[in-house]
Amino acid sequence: MTTTVETPLLAVHDLRVDFAGPRGATVPAVRGVDLSLRRGETLGIVGESGSGKSVTALAVLGLLPGTARVRGSVTLDGRELVGLPGRELAAIRGRRVAMVFQDPLSAFTPVYRIGDQIVEALRIHQRLDKPSARKRAAELLDLVGIPAPDRALDSFPHEFSGGMRQRAMIAMAIANDPDILLADEPTTALDVTIQAQVLDVLRTAQRETGAALVLVSHDLGVIAGMADRVAVMYAGRVVETAGVDELFAAPRHPYTLGLIGAVPRLDGRGGPLVPIPGAPAPMAELPTGCPFAARCPLVEERCRTAEPGLDGLGAPRVGEGAGAGVGAGVGVGAGDVDGHLAACVRADELAERRPAPSDVYPVPPVPPAPTTVPAPREERPAVLSVNGLTKTFPLLKGTVFKRRIGEVYAVDGVDLDIRQGETLGLVGESGSGKSTTLFELLRLARPESGRIELLGRDTAGLSRSDAHRMRSQLQIVFQDPMASLDPRMPIGDIVAEPLRAQRTDRTEIAHRVPELLRQVGLDPAHAVRYPHQFSGGQRQRISIARALAVRPKLLVLDEPVSALDVSIQAGVLNLLQSLKAELGLSYLFVSHDLSVIRHLADRVSVMYLGRTVEQGEVSAVFDRPRHPYTRALLSAVPLPDPAAERARSRILLAGDPPSPTARRTGCPFRTRCPVYAGLDAGARTRCETEAPPLTGPAPGPDHQAACHFPE
Repeated sequence: MTTTVETPLLAVHDLRVDFAGPRGATVPAVRGVDLSLRRGETLGIVGESGSGKSVTALAVLGLLPGTARVRGSVTLDGRELVGLPGRELAAIRGRRVAMVFQDPLSAFTPVYRIGDQIVEALRIHQRLDKPSARKRAAELLDLVGIPAPDRALDSFPHEFSGGMRQRAMIAMAIANDPDILLADEPTTALDVTIQAQVLDVLRTAQRETGAALVLVSHDLGVIAGMADRVAVMYAGRVVETAGVDELFAAPRHPYTLGLIGAVPRLDGRGGPLVPIPGAPAPMAELPTGCPFAARCPLVEERCRTAEPGLDGLGAPRVGEGAGAGVGAGVGVGAGDVDGHLAACVRADELAERRPAPSDVYPVPPVPPAPTTVPAPREERPAVLSVNGLTKTFPLLKGTVFKRRIGEVYAVDGVDLDIRQGETLGLVGESGSGKSTTLFELLRLARPESGRIELLGRDTAGLSRSDAHRMRSQLQIVFQDPMASLDPRMPIGDIVAEPLRAQRTDRTEIAHRVPELLRQVGLDPAHAVRYPHQFSGGQRQRISIARALAVRPKLLVLDEPVSALDVSIQAGVLNLLQSLKAELGLSYLFVSHDLSVIRHLADRVSVMYLGRTVEQGEVSAVFDRPRHPYTRALLSAVPLPDPAAERARSRILLAGDPPSPTARRTGCPFRTRCPVYAGLDAGARTRCETEAPPLTGPAPGPDHQAACHFPE
């Protein structure tokens, strides 16, 4: 029987991209990538920062800068794109292949209206007059879920929220019914609820146009739920590819196995994550042999002599001819398209054993807590207590002579309670008031209204000298360590700075700094180095060491791992768990990633529009959420498990959170609430007129929710 092999819509063969470096040198970014894409298919590309994912996607469309040198082959329906004249390539962009960029604010032209930009994209490739193109643009905005599309056409990009901008970008990408959509990290900077909306829009766009989709992402959960096949990239090459179910169930490359083990899961049981040791080598300094060898727990001597090719079951050994070099072997789609290919000399062994990540990578032990039998929560002293906290900012208008025209209700009723040795996770969408709450806590002063108690002392009654002394008990670790570390100071001086501010003796400082660096897993001999000489994860460890210098009781962590790759994030999260157990610390951990909160926190507090809407033990809130907003947040978090991800149901919230410039009567969530939408008129009146109190069910108030109809 003759088997018909479908010709791929897009075929990439031995793609190589080099960038011009200093003094005439070239730096490789992509080193022999082979990919294929069939009609209607979704190909996910994953890997750490710098692995070549985005450069590969941009090279397909010829969107790289002039300093890039592109070699190899990219064919679209058999037509070669590499080396195509600019005019011919421009006719393909947007018409046959369209791009959804990571940051739509920089991708849109800020001085043109959204409608004008979509109309321009339509009229370049289609014979349409302006009224017809504008009508089609409104239909596209309506398709991607933007309310009042006729009015939205006249908006400028800065007038849209992040989620609306990304939806408008997708509308422009599908305007000409392209054959292929290239989506480069389309949900990276979005809240989880908006991410769910954008992914749903991508599915709709793919369904309506029949387009194939290349989805570049660092989020394995997103890839698990969206992709048909997955290509894993490392050091500019594809190191593993397979169908999505097969790759997640039985990875054959140690790097893929490490990525999966490093991801905190919403349904996880806790315990240390499996970090990938070290960091990727700079592309200009790649070693001989496998570029992952220095980080690989399964490394052998042959791994260091020749780079394995992408082979079906185990790469060719050294000296076996073709296949031992870079880019050799069978490409993704060049041969057995549906096969499971891995560039590893021990791929056959991993295929047979199917080990768990913890069977391959060393799992760091968490030291035992200071007390083997901790006291019940209600008997432990309160480290931080917040009741009814509010904070408003004036809304001003005018350039020279400013006048007050209203108020921004940034925080409008926040309640927090952290006990000794406890981690409280603070979650909510952007604009929910999380950061403002932190700033109010760190001021150690009288709040606008409400009450803040730190270690049993009311901050409203603290004098300036008292606040200065109390500040050592409350320290913060910021989101971006590069921005919070002084680039002109060696890290030893950075760690010592809080001690000098407390007038600590020089001898004590000289003893304490090496101790702190060892405590966070850094070499004390590196104290003379500067922040730019460390990786992102190491810089965050330096920030943690600085915060621990004055022996605080409470550590405030503001999105401390959101800027890190998942492999680096795992090591920092394990470090935080270890320090908490060793030092008896309490954490206030702010994050938009609910999987991280599930892994690290003991309790969680959910904020919406400046208010606490649910709080309680993590297991209770995550397993039995009582507020519809919490249920929507949890349903939107992707799982790195294709089968489980496909079986889940989503609660898609309508639109974006309302503006905090108006204080609404009743429940502030009702405009997006799926429960409210299903109530009768009498029950709706209660939601519209009566603000729900934060209460818990009988028999105890520990799990509280601000909802009239929590069940």
